[in-house]
Amino acid sequence: MAAVEEAYSEPDDDRRDALLDEVIAAFRAMLVARPDLVRVRLELARAFFLKGKDSLAAKHFEEVLAGDVPDEVKANVRLFLVEIRARRRWSFNLGVAVAPGTNIGAGSDERIIINGLPFERDAEELTTSGVGLSFSGGAEYQAPVSERLRIRAGARASRREYKGSDFDQHFLGLHLGPRWLLDTATEASLLASARQSWSGAAPSHHDLGGHFEVAHRLGPRVTAFARASWHDRSYRSEHTSTARLGCYPARLVGCRADGAGRSFRGLFAAAPEVPARALARHGTLRGLPLGFTVGGSAEMRWTDYERGWFPFVADGGPREDRTRSWRPSAYNRALTLLGFSPEIAVVREIRKSNAQLHDYSRTSGELRFVRQF
Repeated sequence: MAAVEEAYSEPDDDRRDALLDEVIAAFRAMLVARPDLVRVRLELARAFFLKGKDSLAAKHFEEVLAGDVPDEVKANVRLFLVEIRARRRWSFNLGVAVAPGTNIGAGSDERIIINGLPFERDAEELTTSGVGLSFSGGAEYQAPVSERLRIRAGARASRREYKGSDFDQHFLGLHLGPRWLLDTATEASLLASARQSWSGAAPSHHDLGGHFEVAHRLGPRVTAFARASWHDRSYRSEHTSTARLGCYPARLVGCRADGAGRSFRGLFAAAPEVPARALARHGTLRGLPLGFTVGGSAEMRWTDYERGWFPFVADGGPREDRTRSWRPSAYNRALTLLGFSPEIAVVREIRKSNAQLHDYSRTSGELRFVRQF
């Protein structure tokens, strides 16, 4: 704590960074053993703030704000968060994962091709397993226009590679628009966006449209996010030129932290398009002694299609899919490489459909690296 105070007044940048590196290492070692030490987390957040690591500082300040701390501490933390929000310019994210899976093509394991007909699929056609590599990343710049207005411009991309190219998935998205800092607890953005997706080696579809985002702190422990979007989607194939589909997804996300190394996140999303979709997800993380952090999430997706699915649906009625997934994960905060900890996760996904050959189950794993400091 004395080093933090000294860093505030240290004029030499190199000396200040050296002090803060020692501070961060010391506080981090304490939190590895005791993630419930709120005062230590507060000082770690201040150290990250002084070092210009605003994303990490905000993460720890948010957890402090959710803890059992005096009102004057909460007031000071809010001032830090307001300043972080105001001075934010560049933001980046990067993800790399090894992703083995038992059914990477999401194929059905049904052997009968059409009910009532004497045709069976070969066993090797049912499912395909493999080990892939997943890459994702994004960057955004926020140009200040006034005290409460920013212009956001950014891009994001993802790529999942398997042996060959049949099951590869690629995505690229761009966005541009204003961000309003309405008050200390509320912000909103209106963004135009363009997105392109590839399946295998060929383009799958592209979207043009935009979305509106609002974030509001409901209290010291709960923050709500809402998003509504509209996109015009175009598909391409060998036999048709372009088919257009309007997308109107809306989502509501709630986050809660309790200041003792635990956090909870829930999401509900709906899209009254064709097909109609809905999604509900809940996730939680908990810091444990000896440096371990464990987490888990559960998700349910509903997808309803229009009529005309004969012969997959016997009477030619609408197709209805219900997909459930579970994702337990764990990492150790004491094991880091350049500030990242390896996280191991297992994903189990099951889709049930009334349309034959459209249900599946698969189990996959991920080895990811989680930013710690």
